[in-house]
Amino acid sequence: MNGARAAEKVVLLDATGAAIGEMDKARVHGADTPLHLAFSCYGFGADGRMLLTRRSLEKQTWPGVWTNTCCGHPAPGESFEEAIRRRMVSELGVEPAAVRPVLPNFRYRAVAPDGMVENEVCPVYFAELSANPSPAASEVMDWEWVRMSDFLYAAAATPFLFSPWSVLQARELRERGVLS
Repeated sequence: MNGARAAEKVVLLDATGAAIGEMDKARVHGADTPLHLAFSCYGFGADGRMLLTRRSLEKQTWPGVWTNTCCGHPAPGESFEEAIRRRMVSELGVEPAAVRPVLPNFRYRAVAPDGMVENEVCPVYFAELSANPSPAASEVMDWEWVRMSDFLYAAAATPFLFSPWSVLQARELRERGVLS
């Protein structure tokens, strides 16, 4: 793990979602992960297809699973849009446009088979992408442009292939009529 990643901070939250402190990202995830702030972003090309990514095997949580385009944690004092732009550029090598919230109150907790816990208030965003990604190997091992209907079907039919947050988000996006 490099020094830049070890120094990255996440915002800790109380049960109501109010900020109560911060913690090194390298230490926040474990068997007793505290509630913290995150985001998920789904990027779409001009043809309406979504960029689906497969998490690197180096990832601490849910390595090797397919997931939304990009996710991460806003640094203390950083807006969601700034964090999304920062992560898209560093993780995927693309600059997103027209970033907009679609599930601003999404929250989840999931436990991986190895006992690793995610526990996040995680607003969901959509963004426009105008280029193919050039992903960092430590973040993304594969990617594919897919029709949203194919993603929604696959997440429902084979949830074990996807991150738990993307499965829950797919269900909520479909139920709310945001995606079909």
